[in-house]
Amino acid sequence: MGKVNKSQAMQAMDALKAQGVIVPSLGYNGQVMDATGGIGTGMAFLIGELEKQDPRLLEPMTSITAPRDIDMVPGGGWVDITSNAFVHYATTGSDEDSIGAGETNNIPISTANISKDVFKVHTFMENLAVPIYDELKLQQIGKSLSQILDDGLRLNFNKLLDRNVYVGISKTGTYGLVNNPLVTATNVALNEAGTSRSWAQKTTREIMNDVNIALNTTWAQSEYDLDGMADHVIIDTTNFSYIVNTPVTLAGTQSILEYLLKNNIATAQGRRLEIFPSRWCGDTSGITKPGVGGTNRMVAYVKRPNRVAIDLPVPLSRIMQGPDTNQGRYVTLYAGQFSQTKILAPTAISYFDGI
Repeated sequence: MGKVNKSQAMQAMDALKAQGVIVPSLGYNGQVMDATGGIGTGMAFLIGELEKQDPRLLEPMTSITAPRDIDMVPGGGWVDITSNAFVHYATTGSDEDSIGAGETNNIPISTANISKDVFKVHTFMENLAVPIYDELKLQQIGKSLSQILDDGLRLNFNKLLDRNVYVGISKTGTYGLVNNPLVTATNVALNEAGTSRSWAQKTTREIMNDVNIALNTTWAQSEYDLDGMADHVIIDTTNFSYIVNTPVTLAGTQSILEYLLKNNIATAQGRRLEIFPSRWCGDTSGITKPGVGGTNRMVAYVKRPNRVAIDLPVPLSRIMQGPDTNQGRYVTLYAGQFSQTKILAPTAISYFDGI
């Protein structure tokens, strides 16, 4: 390190001394020397004292949207599977209308068939190991290694839960909201020019038609029960941005999204429609598009716990903790359970691809 301006160094050290800070000697007869004479240590001290540190710990960015798009039902304790009971009604006999007369001798009988579906439950387990020496060192600067590792573990759990909700976990053979084989996938209609299914190539009326067909499909599949008409739609992020940013008219007073939310067959019948973006529907780097032929997918469904849901039998919890004296650390086992995504009413959900 070369020589520095003597007056500047003296002024900096005098300012520190005035604040009660102990500073090292400048060397022979007050002369400022190079690193070999001691200035390396002195200036390193000054740099440390004059450093402005940000007390925040900046964490990686991620997207967790599962709580927005599905109901999570807590409770149940440690289990291997969860189940739901279903009932189907029927009438036996040759008279399907059950119309009787004065001398009727063939009276139909009402029957009920009760069945049960079972769903897999996943057990998440991960150890948190905290070296006691590193924990003590970090405590001196106001940070906790235990808390840092705890935050990271919980983020890992939430990301896994998010993936489970939308696409399932491949190693366990489960599926999610956007790729369940119980749901029939259909392509949206071509635009008027007959050249593209993409919303970017369609008019507002054509986009509205795609949304209404998706809603009407769930309504018709549910015997026109309004409780079976989809009220929640998720689409890829690019198309969501497009309908948010594109005005319906040249005046620009209303976006396509606003128009869709106000003018659809659900809203017309007193049901509140919601449309949200989801990276799992298609166009995010590193994620295979779920639509047929590798296209973006629109998912329309009823967001209620009796239509689609997941169970959380055990929330993420500390199960046990113990010292590891051989490695000078404490090890804590965390565990929790969550079920696969349960499509309880396949008639109340529909897939439309190519948007």
